[in-house]
Amino acid sequence: MAYVNNIKMFVRVFELGSMSAAARDQRTSPAVASARIAELEKHLGVRLFNRTTRRLQPTENGRLFYEGARKVLEAIDDAEAAVMVSTQNLRGTVFVAAPLGVGRRFIAPHVPEFKDQYPQIDVRLRLSDRKIDVIGEGLDMAFHLGLLEDSTLKMRLVAECPRILCAAPSYVETRGDPADGEALVQGRHDCLNLRFPGAREYQWTLVTPEGPRRYEVAGPFETDDGDVLTGWALDGRGIVMKPIFEVADYLRDGRLVPVARATPPVPVQLSCLTQHRRLRDPKIRVFTDFIVAKCREELDRAMEGLVIPE
Repeated sequence: MAYVNNIKMFVRVFELGSMSAAARDQRTSPAVASARIAELEKHLGVRLFNRTTRRLQPTENGRLFYEGARKVLEAIDDAEAAVMVSTQNLRGTVFVAAPLGVGRRFIAPHVPEFKDQYPQIDVRLRLSDRKIDVIGEGLDMAFHLGLLEDSTLKMRLVAECPRILCAAPSYVETRGDPADGEALVQGRHDCLNLRFPGAREYQWTLVTPEGPRRYEVAGPFETDDGDVLTGWALDGRGIVMKPIFEVADYLRDGRLVPVARATPPVPVQLSCLTQHRRLRDPKIRVFTDFIVAKCREELDRAMEGLVIPE
């Protein structure tokens, strides 16, 4: 088992390019990670990494060993999965990521119930609005809210999510209610934007009579946390573009009101992304089925009875 753990550590160091990052990923210390790599190099009689002050660079032998090591770990995963299926003894850890709003509202509340049903499966949930690298970060799955780019990952659609432009009544009273995207830009309205390293949506894509059109918007505040944007909007600081489910309660009680209704935002997809080979793992399948069903129930509940004025 020690040799397998050494191989696992090597694969994560190779993929993450950092001893400390791999140690965090494997929930151990950098010293233990370094020792495991050293043991593996001693066993093989070759150097697997060239160490620099900033990054570990795999040697040619390291690159050769990685391909075989990855296949060995995949074979072990497949063998364990086969045993789990035959014995119905699902166990292990599921590593999952989700956007902050989606994770807090639709996933985190249901993890304890999942654990009650499958007591031998642990869940490691990471919440962030930044762009997630499913493969590079060693995740089993990631929930994605947005327009999906080309990907080698397997996508499972959870729901189509309409979006809305909205603001606090105090903002509308002060700055007016722009009728559409053109008025939004011409009136130099304060637009609250989600920004993070690697973000691509620097413009707002709105639906016009001629089809989708991108509008250059700007504002005084930016953040990488979608819930912070909502808080600023509630405080009357500007116009925010949000999936309707995230602001449905505020629309119902009037703390936020729709604006630019003639050109609503393009809807986004809530999807679940999984590495193809991970789909063979029964614990991944049962967690995905469970959470997707809960997400759909919560989305229906959030939108229930909500009427957006034209």
